[in-house]
Amino acid sequence: MSKSLSTTEDVLSTIDTSSLVDKAEKKILEYIQVNQLKVGDSLPKELDLSEMLGVSRTVVREALLRLKSIGLIESKKHKGAVITNPDVLGSFKKIFHPSLLDKNTLKDLFEMRLALEIGIADFIINRITEKDIRELEEMTEKIVSGDTALPWNIEDEKKFHGKLYEISGNGMLLELQEMLIPIFQYVHQSGILEKPIVEGDFISHKELVEVLKKRDADAYRKAIRIHLNNHFARILA
Repeated sequence: MSKSLSTTEDVLSTIDTSSLVDKAEKKILEYIQVNQLKVGDSLPKELDLSEMLGVSRTVVREALLRLKSIGLIESKKHKGAVITNPDVLGSFKKIFHPSLLDKNTLKDLFEMRLALEIGIADFIINRITEKDIRELEEMTEKIVSGDTALPWNIEDEKKFHGKLYEISGNGMLLELQEMLIPIFQYVHQSGILEKPIVEGDFISHKELVEVLKKRDADAYRKAIRIHLNNHFARILA
């Protein structure tokens, strides 16, 4: 028995017979945390886990399969189950479809995207380059009006705002943006937001680029907030 196992007897103590796979999964996760296992470290063999948890190898195998499905472990020859760097958003991608989410969740995601757009202002200003500015300017020249349902084109939104998230330098934020844009569009078109789209103060994509040229985070934060005014007006009382 390895030293790390012997120091975690309480963590991997025998569990009761209800929801065995759930409990085994939880105990294995606790083991990983208590022993501070890192990427590349191996878990005990299935037989050892089975004996320590007091469950069958079938239960342990199912618990490990769950951890594999979220990218937390992988099987390696001669090493068994090894800790990996999980794809944090991987599981979310599978359920990020409007038909799988209820009204309240969709509204929460809508609000989250608005918060992210404003929250990344400092990262964008700190990391934007002249090349980025030129690319954004080229995009604004090609942006067209949306259809009768929405005053914007979804593909233009993806490209322009996707570029902003790319400039922020945060890969996870960029992934989130790609996942949130289709939901954002759906919420606008579905009737979930009871308030209509109305005309008011607005800063265009082209005007946003002009603000970005000033390299002023506060000014950009105010500008993107005005750019999103209509969205806030539809979600807030």
